[in-house]
Amino acid sequence: LRLIGLLRVMFDPRITLQQQVSEQLKAHYGDKVFDTIIPRNVRLAEAPSYGLPGVVFDPAAKGSQAFIAFAEEMVRRGLST
Repeated sequence: LRLIGLLRVMFDPRITLQQQVSEQLKAHYGDKVFDTIIPRNVRLAEAPSYGLPGVVFDPAAKGSQAFIAFAEEMVRRGLST
């Protein structure tokens, strides 16, 4: 098992504890923590009930855009395999 990175998902910046945990992850794991953060998003949660991935169901949703940014970050880091 090889850890390629940590992705913060269902993130809500209004919740102080989530901000603190996020900062601690960055402090402890450094560049292993992806810069991209996947926000809590209702449109992504609805997608499976329509039998579609979130990025197809609503490509303009913040969560979908974040997953696309995450994929781009993985490619930039050379972690696509």
